[in-house]
Amino acid sequence: METVLSGIRSTGNLHLGNYMGAVRNFVRLQDDYRCFFFIADYHSLTTHPTPEDLHGNVRKVLAEYLASGIDPEKSVLYVQSEVPEVIELYLLLNMNAYLGELERTVTFKEKVRKNPNNVNAGLLTYPVLMAADILVHRANKVPVGKDQEQHLELARIFARRFNHMYGEKVFPEPEAFNFGRELVKVPGLDGTGKMGKSEGNGLFLVDDPKVIRKKVMSAVTDAGPTEPNQTPSEPVQNLFTIMDLVSDPGTVQFFRDQYSTCSIRYGDMKKQLAEDIVQFLAPIRERYDEIYNDDAYLHRVTKEGREKARESAAATMREVRRLFGFKPF
Repeated sequence: METVLSGIRSTGNLHLGNYMGAVRNFVRLQDDYRCFFFIADYHSLTTHPTPEDLHGNVRKVLAEYLASGIDPEKSVLYVQSEVPEVIELYLLLNMNAYLGELERTVTFKEKVRKNPNNVNAGLLTYPVLMAADILVHRANKVPVGKDQEQHLELARIFARRFNHMYGEKVFPEPEAFNFGRELVKVPGLDGTGKMGKSEGNGLFLVDDPKVIRKKVMSAVTDAGPTEPNQTPSEPVQNLFTIMDLVSDPGTVQFFRDQYSTCSIRYGDMKKQLAEDIVQFLAPIRERYDEIYNDDAYLHRVTKEGREKARESAAATMREVRRLFGFKPF
């Protein structure tokens, strides 16, 4: 059975992009693949090195994973920092990762441009840690968004390089898992880029309905179409993209027809979109409240997940350590 792995940084609540891009599809995989799902609290430190409540953030994401349908009886659900083998492999992979290839990653250059005063070593080697997350379980497939494709390619390079340097095929070369379609990229409400917490343009799974309505109504649009069948601007197309994900096809077609005939009222479109998002997220939000407050259940889930993840990771690291030449005296 092939192994699939996916993770979300623990910088707060999951947003609609996380859910539509990975979590919802990952739920569907649990019966057919050996699945690992983790909360990437180490990754979050690259851009948030002094978190106010790291543990609280992990708890939120854990509860949201479970509320979204991740089944700890079918999948391995764990917290990244509770599996020390990940960091050991991260260290060893860094020995054969080169400065030039890390500096060329698009996300690193973008982070440097936006935050020139927070260019830490962890940010530079972020792709190596991501590779360690994947390779420590010898994952075959990884659900990734468009922005992570380059990082996944580096994981493939590191796996291939390790196998070649040490003469054994320890690691498979992981592939993007996109369910036979283009990789999902959910846009933000500011009209550009992807949805994300750092960008301040996200709709979160446990947002109160009033908050969702306020956010959607303030979403960026434009002055409206000036001629029939005009191509929508990026902000407007972004709203249509989100509507495609949460609304009834008939609703989407109604507003597309309105746009094509230059009769669309963006206020009406936003009101409809907001209500569709509220309805779409309601079951997740209700289950989240129940899970978040169940200490015993969260303790059991993380304990079992840690044990299963460490068993898998330890088997890999025994092979890695042997090939490096680490032996007890």
